[in-house]
Amino acid sequence: MPRYEVFDWYENPLYYDVIFDVDTETEASFVEAVYERHVQTRGRRMLEPACGSGRLVAAMTRRGFNVTGFDLSQAMLQFARQRLRRKHLKARLVEARLESFSFAVKFDIAHCLVSTFKYLLSEKAARSHLQRIADALNPGGVYVLGLHLTDYSDRARRRERWLGSRGRTRVICNIQSWPADRRARTEHVRSRLIVRCNNDVRRYETHWTFRSYNLSQLKSLLRSVPQLQHVATYDFSHDIDCPIAFDGTQLDTVLILRRR
Repeated sequence: MPRYEVFDWYENPLYYDVIFDVDTETEASFVEAVYERHVQTRGRRMLEPACGSGRLVAAMTRRGFNVTGFDLSQAMLQFARQRLRRKHLKARLVEARLESFSFAVKFDIAHCLVSTFKYLLSEKAARSHLQRIADALNPGGVYVLGLHLTDYSDRARRRERWLGSRGRTRVICNIQSWPADRRARTEHVRSRLIVRCNNDVRRYETHWTFRSYNLSQLKSLLRSVPQLQHVATYDFSHDIDCPIAFDGTQLDTVLILRRR
């Protein structure tokens, strides 16, 4: 059985970026399409909570948006700043928390696509985040929020696999999630990376905990922040022409929440 070194992949942004950068242009096109279809303001100020390695910050800046991103990880922010410098792009990047950020300016669109919202492990923190988003948006602006809903009756382990490469570095990512604890509202997740560069092979694993949401739990949370109106739902295919019903039949959920 191969041994894996435990490490925090958010503090080692390169491998994280190699894996998720393959979806950048699809996600960027979707966010831009959401802006065109659902935003009711005329500005192009964009906010990205938990901007990570800056892949979407750079992509949306190239598309003409005035982007502000924030993250808690200094390593991620440094990686994102280096990306912007390499590409000769300008965006604002700051350190802030999901549940307690604040900006003097208002935004027309915000997005957080890949379940990062579920790192907020209490109802208070999740509600605070959504309220901060509402406070940060102009009336008519939207928040694009992606997360994976939980089917508490499903007791199977779930696995996902990604492949990515950059230069001579090839990364295989296997993510496993365990059945959620309904009473605690938590689910345990583990990623395992196999990194190959030339003849060198390294193995790393990261563990984390998400807060779980089924449909009724998510709807209850949304009702607690009435300034945000749910106007559309999509899935992780990020196809603007294929909205889905917000009825829990599709667990991969992308909500479009408009500031009243």
